[in-house]
Amino acid sequence: MRRETKKLKQDYEKRSLQKRRRKWKRRPAIERIENPSKPDRARELGYKAKQGVIMARVRVRRGGRRKERPKKGRRPKRMGVAKITPEKSLQLIAEERTARKFPNLEVLNSYKIGEDGEYHYYEVILLDPNHPSIQNDPDLKWITDPSNRGRVHRGLTSEGKSSRGLDKKGKGTEKVRPSKRKNRAR
Repeated sequence: MRRETKKLKQDYEKRSLQKRRRKWKRRPAIERIENPSKPDRARELGYKAKQGVIMARVRVRRGGRRKERPKKGRRPKRMGVAKITPEKSLQLIAEERTARKFPNLEVLNSYKIGEDGEYHYYEVILLDPNHPSIQNDPDLKWITDPSNRGRVHRGLTSEGKSSRGLDKKGKGTEKVRPSKRKNRAR
């Protein structure tokens, strides 16, 4: 019985997201939203329904990079039109674009909400480090520290760390992590 209820709930969510995606396609690429479409997932990643916590929906085009074919002469190997793949994931690109759109906010985290033939859709959780409710929240006030400014552009969100290979451990990852240099006074 529980399994059937869960399956029904998942099917309902899937259908409602499909209907919503049609509307999202006509909306702006980056849009502020009132509530997350997946509240459970958002809460897992640090979302709280309070002032200073903002949600944004982002749309990123699928596939690799697009480049115009050069008009002057080159041999095919040097054309550089096809197979240009970014080193960043599309989710990280979505986070960075959102951070540029809202310069006074910091990206906390993001999650995927769907895809269609042309786009991937993500929801990004943003925090306002200058808002008193964030400054007084024991779970979120770490973001007010100046060292966390622009964290998404330095690969410090969870998607950024995973793009940098920091989610792996052990043999074969010795050169992945940043060095732990100690500041020694000379």
